[in-house]
Amino acid sequence: MTLPKRAPDIVFEGPPGLGPDTHGEALVSQHGFSARYDLDRENGIFSRKEHDLFGISYVNKILIFPTSKGGIATSWMLSEMKSRKMVPLGLIFASTNPVMVQGAALAGLPIMHRCHPHPHLSTNSGDVVMMEPSNGRVSVWHTGASE
Repeated sequence: MTLPKRAPDIVFEGPPGLGPDTHGEALVSQHGFSARYDLDRENGIFSRKEHDLFGISYVNKILIFPTSKGGIATSWMLSEMKSRKMVPLGLIFASTNPVMVQGAALAGLPIMHRCHPHPHLSTNSGDVVMMEPSNGRVSVWHTGASE
């Protein structure tokens, strides 16, 4: 996926995150995220029926959530997903916890949180997103906007 040749529609700023810059298609949820309880990690889809992303692939998407959830299993699960190339491109949260950050670091995944305004409220699935964790910046190009 290439970045649009126009200025982003919105830029979110927050504290520096972790991991390399990346860009790709957004997958946005209004629910929390657990690598252990929400995913079918072998098939690369959200598998918890109550989740608003149920049945949708998370592979090679930038996932955007209001919060993380779950415990220590997240750390090794994200790493295991990466080893099988069944992993998202990056993770963005309104707020997260140290376990999710540890898991992202172990898997080499970009992760950011506390961006304003909250990305899960102003980004749509399918939008193009550029994460710059070291700069604390997320740029978003809404799909359907003219080039």
